[in-house]
Amino acid sequence: MLMRTDPFRELDRLTQQLMGPSTWSRPSAMPMDAYREGDEYVVAFDLPGVTPDAIDIDVERNMLTVKAERRPTAKADNVQMELSERPLGVFSRQIVLADALDTEHIEADYDAGVLTLRIPIAERAKPRKISIGVGTGHKEISG
Repeated sequence: MLMRTDPFRELDRLTQQLMGPSTWSRPSAMPMDAYREGDEYVVAFDLPGVTPDAIDIDVERNMLTVKAERRPTAKADNVQMELSERPLGVFSRQIVLADALDTEHIEADYDAGVLTLRIPIAERAKPRKISIGVGTGHKEISG
């Protein structure tokens, strides 16, 4: 038997039970980190217990959508659940990407329950030097 000491966990569990499990039309949010690393943006989503085939990543224009579903594990007939705190159901997150990002070359990797997306910065958005040409002479405007 397991004992809990956090009184707010029970309140969170009851709230989730009252709202019902998340569905594709009403998904729960998933935690994420986003940061710039060199010439790319990195977005990492926590999705522990989700299989890679249950993750869906879409980009439409500049809207990135990540959906995932954590399904219940199969239990034998003689198993009696004592405690169930890990949320099941659908998780989703939408992010508006800047025009400066190259959405055609997004790379996705899933390892140890973390989905990591690497989004390169578009060439047109990278800083560059502009050379200054020297004129060959003066021109007069006559009117």
